[in-house]
Amino acid sequence: MSTRKAAEGDDPQIQSRDDLIAVFEKGEKPRERWRIGTEHEKFVYFRSDHRAPSYEEKGGIHALLIGLTRYGWEPVYEGDNIIALAGPDGNVSLEPAGQLELSGAPLDNLHETCAETSRHLDQVKAVGDRLGLGFLGLGFWPDKTRAELPVMPKGRYAIMLDHMPKVGSLGLDMMLRTCTIQTNLDYSSEADMVKKFRVSLALQPLGTALFANSPFTEGKPNGYLSYRSHIWTDTDPGRTGMLPFVFEDGFGYERYADYALDVPMYFVFRDGGYINAAGLSFRDFLKGELSVLPGEKPLLSDWPDHLSTAFPEVRLKSFLEMRGADGGPWNRICALPALWVGLLYDQTALDAAWDLVKHWTIEDHHRIRSEVPKLGLQARGPRGRTFQELGKEVLEIATAGLTARARLNGAGDNESGYLDPLREIVASGKTPAERLLDRYHGEWQGDLGRIYDEMSF
Repeated sequence: MSTRKAAEGDDPQIQSRDDLIAVFEKGEKPRERWRIGTEHEKFVYFRSDHRAPSYEEKGGIHALLIGLTRYGWEPVYEGDNIIALAGPDGNVSLEPAGQLELSGAPLDNLHETCAETSRHLDQVKAVGDRLGLGFLGLGFWPDKTRAELPVMPKGRYAIMLDHMPKVGSLGLDMMLRTCTIQTNLDYSSEADMVKKFRVSLALQPLGTALFANSPFTEGKPNGYLSYRSHIWTDTDPGRTGMLPFVFEDGFGYERYADYALDVPMYFVFRDGGYINAAGLSFRDFLKGELSVLPGEKPLLSDWPDHLSTAFPEVRLKSFLEMRGADGGPWNRICALPALWVGLLYDQTALDAAWDLVKHWTIEDHHRIRSEVPKLGLQARGPRGRTFQELGKEVLEIATAGLTARARLNGAGDNESGYLDPLREIVASGKTPAERLLDRYHGEWQGDLGRIYDEMSF
């Protein structure tokens, strides 16, 4: 989740609806300026007993952040607490229970993206070695109850933790027990955004299946391949889901702004702190009628803050965020942006991907979204094809898109090699979660502690 800093320079009031739309319009970039942003989270644990560290304790999360500053990261404070780090590789931040996230810098190509990932993980592991900490690449804590997990000292999390149980039964699990990999990509125009949004939203369940990696809850199989994905179905219906209006005629910046205005608020950031506005209306805020700030209208910085509190499968800010994947190991962190860059950053590939999904109905989208967390690659599209079959075709399109981009590394290789982990998953028909379940029922003999040895970075 976003780490809020005080706005620098002028932060005027929002004057009109045009100010809302301008956030999306300012995201438009010519093709040569399109960049790739990759975010990935990992669970932190003490190697000695697999316990999740608190913020304050010796060798805990605060010590981990301090340790990373030796690599040039600059602390970001909320009050007296370091809650994030800023540097040339983006930002390191904390999820609610201490999951550690890198929100990477906007980069030109996937070779740079994977190098950034490697630098970060090397740094994290080096600091972890000194503190006795390990880092687990999964989509859901495999053995921890909510009560066993700490809460990080960030103001927005206190507000969200209080609000979540009022709007869904699994929101606390989303905050405390999940990890994801995300990719952020650019668009050149409103029409380009619309097509990319539609393709990526339709195929987000395929991404969920390929990266499904959360089959355990509190030490036992939970009946899902991506329990992380299932959790979003009962987190908060006012800010999650497949957004059927994206596929309707006339979709664009204004329609997304209307959607975002109807997403209930969480907070307003003022004077370095968070004011609880959970469940209130941004539309009322625009009229100066927000009960917690009577007579005050929103500042320009309040709108991006609010956009960050909507959690659909694909999210629009000044770029598009792909949000469907479970956390996972090193090579799959590189594979996720490879999938979406291959599909969305080459026009021929984008057109081919749209041809695959343009006939899907809203009912198809909802059915597929509900089935994939349990069925993975054996879920079926609207014409009866399994997602394994669909995945083969999608990966061919992505490969062609990456080849056409012709971004080469020093050895002369293009970016398509980063898809290799996904090709292997599709060829086998087995999601990562199913492989973990095979080990659990086989060589691990039900000992889930073995997962720390095999799934740590």
